[in-house]
Amino acid sequence: MIEKLKSNWRLTLLAVILLVSLFVVFSPTMAPQTNVGGENATTEERLTNLQYGLDLAGGTRIRAPLIGMTAETVDIGDESTTNVAAAVADELPDSDTTDVSVRRGTLNGPTVEVVDPDVSESEFGDALDAAGYSYGSIRDGLTQETRDEAINVIEGKVNQAGLSGASVQQVTDGTGFFMLIEVPGQDRSNVIDLIEQRGNVQIDIYHENDDGEYVTERAVLTQDDFASISNARQPDDRSPNPRVPVSIRQDEGIAEQFQSTVVETGVAQQGGATCRYEENPENTDPCLQLVVDGEVINSFGMNSDLAASMRNGEWAQSPSFVLTTTSFEEAQDIAINLRAGALPAPLAIDQGTTSFISPTQGENFRTDSLIIGILAILTVSGVVFARYREPQVALPMILTAFSEVLILLGFAAYLEYPLDLSVIASFIAVLGTGVDDLVIIADGVMAEGDVSSRRVFSSRFKKAFWVIGVAAATTIIAMSPLAVLSLGDLRGFAIFTILGVLVGVFVTRPAYGDILRNLLTDR
Repeated sequence: MIEKLKSNWRLTLLAVILLVSLFVVFSPTMAPQTNVGGENATTEERLTNLQYGLDLAGGTRIRAPLIGMTAETVDIGDESTTNVAAAVADELPDSDTTDVSVRRGTLNGPTVEVVDPDVSESEFGDALDAAGYSYGSIRDGLTQETRDEAINVIEGKVNQAGLSGASVQQVTDGTGFFMLIEVPGQDRSNVIDLIEQRGNVQIDIYHENDDGEYVTERAVLTQDDFASISNARQPDDRSPNPRVPVSIRQDEGIAEQFQSTVVETGVAQQGGATCRYEENPENTDPCLQLVVDGEVINSFGMNSDLAASMRNGEWAQSPSFVLTTTSFEEAQDIAINLRAGALPAPLAIDQGTTSFISPTQGENFRTDSLIIGILAILTVSGVVFARYREPQVALPMILTAFSEVLILLGFAAYLEYPLDLSVIASFIAVLGTGVDDLVIIADGVMAEGDVSSRRVFSSRFKKAFWVIGVAAATTIIAMSPLAVLSLGDLRGFAIFTILGVLVGVFVTRPAYGDILRNLLTDR
């Protein structure tokens, strides 16, 4: 028995991989934690663990550029990027440091980017000149580093919102770069509401200064100052308002600095502060203001207990408090933005395209894809049987080719890769090329008459395998650019075609060789 397994180890390997693939595709223990594609069934009710992309589940696709301009080869010397951004922002009308970013390590030397849509190219150039920074040129568009950061932030937003199966990537059409966001099972308005805001969250303090005037001390806390963000919570007996519990970083003295500021501005005054900013901004105790993208979302004071801990310095030892909002939806948005971070630049959704595929249409696509897959299998099976008219040769060939598709489905389920029409097309392509390679093997082995021994079989098999090996290498080389470049649906097609070729060369073709050897040789 052991000796037989050793001599047929390729066939054994194929059997093991098939069992693992079946386990990954069908086992409830491998099911994704959230529903995919907006289906109402829970993961326990799903027949498989496969996830469906936009084409097969319905949902929203948004393709939009990032707004911004880049000044290249900017002479900033040894000055810190923070100071450069502040200096340029000061010279721009109605802009702040969140609208300006400075990068040193780019291909074209130091760059300065402005993402305020109201700033013109001439105003940007004048601001750089006024701030004392010479530059080479100004172009539309942003650096690759900024685009990569935007992809990470958008991915964080959709993941924090629990939108399973979503994908975010960069694409280009030759005229510029675009963010391509696909969210299965969600309508257009929900997705746009989630991603159109940059999500810059900060805490300001509104208070009366020594001259009796009300002023705003901005960015007392920014997103980077938060250590942890809890989930949004509904109003309850402890608080009448929706809220987001947060904690502040203790390193670099951030918590202590915030504690000192709220005491100095009077927010943490004796007995606490009652904020009446909404009713009478010129007659109120000092207020903490929750600001998102420059808009005041809510203003609130401080209760006496929290104020007392601020005043005696105990709060900084365990720096946590609650951000209150006027609605639970706002609280959810705040939590998502704080966790995912702020977009480095706004999305110009009106300059791009949006589309929506209904869940019903997606279900029809799934049904049609299944029918096409079955027809492909039946067609290939008919051609193979007509070609060889020997079940012992044709049947293993069909089963081996079909096993490649099952292994690819296992990969897709394990990686939680959303299946779309391009991936289904790659499965059909893999099925066709797989059978083609197996025909080459069978013809190569049987073309010169009966196989007299295993040594003769091995010699003929190696010659045939060399042919399909070269063909596989050619396919991989041809598909590699499509798998690497940001070309939308073509990327999924290329990735799974390459995976199918690799599985065929290293697993299924050699296993089919073992099957033929056992069927056609006696010694």
